[in-house]
Amino acid sequence: MIIELKNSVAETRAQEIAREVKAFCIRHNGRFVLITSSSDKEADKRFESEYERITVLADDMQLSSRKYMNETREVKINNVTIGGKTNHTLLIAGPCSVESEEQIEQSAALLKELGISTLRAGAFKPRTSPYTFQGMGIEGLKLLAKMREKHGLNIISEVRDATQVEDVIEYADIIQIGAKSMYDHGILRRCGKTNKPVLLKRGFGTTLQEFVQCAEFILAGGNENVILCERGIRTFETKTRFTLDLCGAAYLKEYTNLPLILDPSHAIGYAYGVPDLARACTAMGCDGLLIEVHPNPAVAKSDASQQLNHDQFRTLSKSLKAVAESIGRKII
Repeated sequence: MIIELKNSVAETRAQEIAREVKAFCIRHNGRFVLITSSSDKEADKRFESEYERITVLADDMQLSSRKYMNETREVKINNVTIGGKTNHTLLIAGPCSVESEEQIEQSAALLKELGISTLRAGAFKPRTSPYTFQGMGIEGLKLLAKMREKHGLNIISEVRDATQVEDVIEYADIIQIGAKSMYDHGILRRCGKTNKPVLLKRGFGTTLQEFVQCAEFILAGGNENVILCERGIRTFETKTRFTLDLCGAAYLKEYTNLPLILDPSHAIGYAYGVPDLARACTAMGCDGLLIEVHPNPAVAKSDASQQLNHDQFRTLSKSLKAVAESIGRKII
């Protein structure tokens, strides 16, 4: 249940009521909002004179529900905005990992050439095997920050565990919580205490409700700048890496108020299928795409098979603009 308090209720009083009713307390649109379990169907009548609006939800997908807030939330990432009433599709591109200054410089220069605003690359890599490249760590984040200063790009990078949250918050413009870290409550709760945008990826064995409820941890912590990312789920199929759940994407667009980004690269796991999937995602009217691009994928230290080379990405980005325009959207 979500209880919006009247504008006249001060913070100390809002916190006092929250303690009494055992609720989260956040500030939204100039007033304090209390959130309790969806199992609560009636608000405490002791404080009803201070209530402005009560929304009863069927499950704990609450702050993210269109029943609570019908319009998609607007998220600002420095000089670009997605969600809200915009018609923007944010194109995020770059290599799986920061591997060297030369490699990330080439990647940043490509994005600047194509007028793309946001560079992705991992500095902390949550790999399946301990014997593979684990990322450059803090030095990788510093290289990304250097590319931001030089090329005017927004930076997104992944936090692997709660010990790196502060570093990623400091150096990146968007904090990515990967599929393997989606349930890490230390990460989720800390991200709820910052106002920086958070890109939350769906776990590959996670239901839609479990996915959205992880976003609720961030929202209930007070950070409204949450973006969902569908990146493929594990099914019975073995010929592709994962299965991109576009049915799930349609559900999230219909029932949640959070911007949605789709990641065709991690879904299929093979470069040959990324362009077609990316065009399909764009045609769905998603709020963004995440595509892995490397100067020379053959020598990439992680996820080599799914990364496009620069010429392939140039061709793809041109076609994505045409698809976006056909449905009244704009690639940014």
